Amino acid sequence: VRDVAVQLERRGWSTLALHGELEQRERDEVLLRFSNKSASVLVATDVAARGLDIKGLAAVIAWELPTDPDIHVHRIGRTGRAGQKGLALTLVSRRERERVVAIQDRAGAPVQWREVDLGKKPVAPKPAPMVTFMIEGGKQDKLRAGDLLGALIKDIGLPGDAIGKIDIGASRSYVAIRSEHADKALQGMKASKIKGKTFRAWKLGARGGHDVD
Repeated sequence: VRDVAVQLERRGWSTLALHGELEQRERDEVLLRFSNKSASVLVATDVAARGLDIKGLAAVIAWELPTDPDIHVHRIGRTGRAGQKGLALTLVSRRERERVVAIQDRAGAPVQWREVDLGKKPVAPKPAPMVTFMIEGGKQDKLRAGDLLGALIKDIGLPGDAIGKIDIGASRSYVAIRSEHADKALQGMKASKIKGKTFRAWKLGARGGHDVD
């Protein structure tokens, strides 16, 4: 997972990695950032992604086929949920063709084959539309989503549509800001007070190293 994530990042994709070696808080932050559109691609192991439910997931790309077709069905079931449309793509080598037959039997539908053109010019990556900020304050500080929203709009001067999902935790809070307003938001949060208090804030991914490390 780390290797794939690093390769995608080097090619310009905004990428996060989710695997079993992460602490629970780190996993929660990765999922929060991906779900609020602060990254374009999430690379995950089966263990880490078990029970993963992210609304509006456009596509799932499976790397290597499992021997158990039920596991594959579970993987691709992360997209196209609740009546929505989704795209499931699986990269398959020649040695995995027998596994494809088992998946077809399990799904009761034929697989649509496409050959990968390795000489084709790759799709230009698009930057993630949002940036996630972490604020060192939460419910224990009587901090509410409305307090953050008010500070960002009234005190810092961000437009309302620049602010995405706000999550208030026990001691930490997270807010998604449109990328083009991220620098202004950071400077404003450093200089302003919320409910009369100053809270430390920073961009996730900009402190403590690389997103996919």
